[in-house]
Amino acid sequence: MNFMEKLLDGAEVEWQPFEQVAKIKHGKDWKGLDAGDVPVYGSGGVMGYVDTYSYDKPTVLIPRKGSITNIFYVETPFWNVDTIYYTEIDTSKIVPKYFYHFIKTIDLMALDAGSGRPSLTQAILNKIQTPIPCPENPEKSLEIQAEIVRILDAFTELTAELTARKKQYNYYRDQLLSFEGGEVEWKTLGDVYKFQYGKGNTIPTLGGEYPVYGSNGIVGTHNEFNSEDSPVIGHIGAYAGIVNWGAGKHFVTYNGVICKLINKLVHPKYAYYQLLKQDFNSMAKSASHPFVSYDALNKVSIPIPPPAEQARIVSILDNFDALTNSLSEGLPREIELRQKQYEYYRDLLLSFPKPEAAA
Repeated sequence: MNFMEKLLDGAEVEWQPFEQVAKIKHGKDWKGLDAGDVPVYGSGGVMGYVDTYSYDKPTVLIPRKGSITNIFYVETPFWNVDTIYYTEIDTSKIVPKYFYHFIKTIDLMALDAGSGRPSLTQAILNKIQTPIPCPENPEKSLEIQAEIVRILDAFTELTAELTARKKQYNYYRDQLLSFEGGEVEWKTLGDVYKFQYGKGNTIPTLGGEYPVYGSNGIVGTHNEFNSEDSPVIGHIGAYAGIVNWGAGKHFVTYNGVICKLINKLVHPKYAYYQLLKQDFNSMAKSASHPFVSYDALNKVSIPIPPPAEQARIVSILDNFDALTNSLSEGLPREIELRQKQYEYYRDLLLSFPKPEAAA
């Protein structure tokens, strides 16, 4: 017997329509509400905080339109706007967190009813078949569901812990790069770098030994280079303001800004870490596509401590960088592996046999 067979212990699984286990409720406008500590949810997540709530029981929030794959599980009071539904869950039939994990297995994009912006209708959601183990014995059914939740939560809690640790590292990085008083000189980025847009509106296809950087990291290879051991800042589009370190000789397309160090008193990697600390994305001007201008970059001021202190900070942050940003090791790799483990076991634990009538 496999794990699920042992867990079910001979119990049947009944597939019930969404509308039999939860009622879908619409959101409301939050304009005019007073500020408070109750989160306001839209399809993209928390939008702000107010002093009242639309619902205060455990629920699954499902976007009505927009980012329809953003599913949220909420246990505390909240307000939701018109772009996202909340669900009144029948807790005599289904454990709310079990319902959340199951909804995460659904390919919601395949249910998109929008002609332009993605959207989910109440009628479509109500037809989703939900597996209820041992429905003839509600107490046993809830016990089985709770055990599945316990297993899956172990993976999500570990992922959350790793993500929190990464935030702690980033916080410590920002503290190391912040100075109040002491022996430090402030300079604009225009005094530290000469900025230049990369070359070519398309990604080179010839191939070669040099990595090609676009607005958000390596996008290919090329047989020419136009920058070496220097940062690359996303110049235009969705990744405008993203900062990457271009190691060795590399080629930068027009989607990236080449950062050529012109101040010999500034450690190259120290200046790079100061770039990471900036919020260039919020500086990106909004037009048909967001973009970061030379003018915006040149005006930013950063603290420059003595060379020895710069070297000390770089040594510490290089170690952090290996933990937080490496593609093959460190926290991102661990987070990715844990997420894959969660998805594997989630699909395994929630893949009950489906009778033809419910297929």
